[in-house]
Amino acid sequence: MTAVELDPHHAQPGSAHPDSDRVHHDGGDTARLDGDHAAPRDHLDGDLAAEREHLDASRAALGRMRTRAEALFAGGHQVAGDAYAAETLGRTLARRVAELADDPDTPLFFGRLDFGASDRDHAGRRYHVGRRHVADDTGEPLVLDWRAPVSRSFYRASAREPQGVAVRRRFGYQRGELTSFEDEHLDRGEELGTASRILTAEIERPRVGPMRDIVATIQPEQDELVRADLAASICVQGAPGTGKTAVGLHRAAYLLYLHRERLRRSGVLVVGPNRAFLAYIAAVLPALGEVEVAQATVEDLVDRVPVRATADHPTVAAVKHDARMAEVLRRAVEAHIGTPSDPIMISDGSFRWRIGLDPLHRVVEETRREGLPYATGRERVRARVVSLLQRQAEARRAESPSDAWLRRTGRSRPVTEFLDAVWPALTPDGLVHALLSDPARLASAADGLLTPDEQALIAGSPARTATIGTRLGRTAKATRWTPADAVLIDEAAGLIERPTGFGHVVVDEAQDLSPMQCRAIARRSEHGSITLLGDLAQGTAPWAATDWRETLRHLGKPDATVVPLTVGFRVPAAVVALANRLLPALAVDVPPAESLRRDGALDVRTVTDLTAATVAEVRAALAHEGSVAVIAADDAVGGLRAALAAADVDTATVDDPAAARVTVVPASLVKGLEYDHVVVVEPAAIVAAEPRGLHRLYVVLTRAVSRLSVLHAEPLPDPLT
Repeated sequence: MTAVELDPHHAQPGSAHPDSDRVHHDGGDTARLDGDHAAPRDHLDGDLAAEREHLDASRAALGRMRTRAEALFAGGHQVAGDAYAAETLGRTLARRVAELADDPDTPLFFGRLDFGASDRDHAGRRYHVGRRHVADDTGEPLVLDWRAPVSRSFYRASAREPQGVAVRRRFGYQRGELTSFEDEHLDRGEELGTASRILTAEIERPRVGPMRDIVATIQPEQDELVRADLAASICVQGAPGTGKTAVGLHRAAYLLYLHRERLRRSGVLVVGPNRAFLAYIAAVLPALGEVEVAQATVEDLVDRVPVRATADHPTVAAVKHDARMAEVLRRAVEAHIGTPSDPIMISDGSFRWRIGLDPLHRVVEETRREGLPYATGRERVRARVVSLLQRQAEARRAESPSDAWLRRTGRSRPVTEFLDAVWPALTPDGLVHALLSDPARLASAADGLLTPDEQALIAGSPARTATIGTRLGRTAKATRWTPADAVLIDEAAGLIERPTGFGHVVVDEAQDLSPMQCRAIARRSEHGSITLLGDLAQGTAPWAATDWRETLRHLGKPDATVVPLTVGFRVPAAVVALANRLLPALAVDVPPAESLRRDGALDVRTVTDLTAATVAEVRAALAHEGSVAVIAADDAVGGLRAALAAADVDTATVDDPAAARVTVVPASLVKGLEYDHVVVVEPAAIVAAEPRGLHRLYVVLTRAVSRLSVLHAEPLPDPLT
């Protein structure tokens, strides 16, 4: 390898020092200093060898940490006091073993901080910063977790504000082997910033396989969001390639580090737009040592009934997803609460107890005013009725009835009949079935909220006549529900029972959430915080958001801070410039994306044979390193896969991306994914396939992180020309 000279003019404006001795050494004979000065190879080789020794020692120490955890796991049952303690200890130790897994191709540390003598807390100390904490056998840290307080300086320190750091060192790796390093003497005013060659190489590394963590490349504005307090809910409006998804995932990892026990009890949830996206991001948190974060789509969250019907027509789905349906359902639940009409009479051996109408009215009204979940309210009414009977028994018998008497009385026929009359038991699917199958009931609940036409739209059709949408059976269990119905049933469940919540929820691609889907998430984060991630320009659903404040209101976090990220690190500038042409036509108020990358390639071509041109373009792309995606309108995907197979090009699907380097992706499923080389086939067909086709095209054009080829036989959509 040859030596590398870093040109001071590549540094950020005003950050280069005239006597700079920044070093980038990759094993060559010398590294250049100030143009005419050269550092001896033996000095730099010695430094590089010392860092490699530290890496070997750290890896060995991590192995010993895992061995000790495995030994504790194997013998944990012998020290546990009982079966419950043994199970709890076993889960804890199994998690610890998983957290200490080591991937030899993943660097244990990526940076180093040398603090100057003037720093009050860390004077003269040196810390290696990595993905997890590693300590030697005496407990002395060999690698500091990137989330530790002192590690913050690795991301935030600058020539203007060194934060006590004298030297910041970055390390370069090749397949897990430490091959280079690069120093910035912040105490001398030297700073490379995004001109760092190691930083640039890491950002531009070819994209193969699932999404990677970005702990080595987090920028100061991203770090500020990552380290936001647990109590704070934030919304990140992120242009393509700005790292908003990574910010959300790294914030989850940071909060788990800082609030381990609290979030272990309440849990952290990541919500993504589809399973392909969740598979794509699935490896990020485990790589950071976090193995117990739940991941789900909104469909998974509302999975209370089997969805077996064809999806509703878009106009019907739009009504069912409208926030007004929440009030319709609340009224439908409220309508089941009745008024007592008869006193309660209970025979108890030689005694007879009676509760008159006035106290029964008070019981029902007091419980109604408390605003409890419906099922909780039913049990509260039961408990208060039993309490009234208990007082009578105590007064007559001069002793308190037994617990068995209380249970028996609460389940007695007169009490149960009273409850069924004034507060009948409800099930979520039963409530929605009754609402959609009874026009009079629906009209009463929707009065002043839905128009008669809207009520007619959502009223279900009998199974014998329905060909699309909800197919009502005689009972809720016999009904064939649609995806939109599942959201309504989850809303009903939230009115009837109290759902389990999470301590923190990360929601990605949130611009496509409907108001009712937002409410489903809000019920699971009522007492926790949210990290909301998205881009209004990429909204493709019929109800896509145009204002984050409205979405945050439906999520129950109206005061959350909205933070824009506009500077991209992944998508090349030429690709961003092409996609930005669409922004004026998208009717959203977002700033145009910018990109720091000037490498990339863009090729827009008119062709006569789309299929043949696609095959030829894929073959050319395979000559480069990295992943390749062919993105087309959904109905064209099958033909393109067949053509590539006939040309002996193996292809994968978004459900199994590891099957081959080339993935053929329907435009409707590509949101959130990234590929090195993207071949977009016939933009006009992608736009024509759905009402918000231009928004979909904006998504499609911004999936490339190295090269983008756009092939078209039809004229390009007007905004692109």
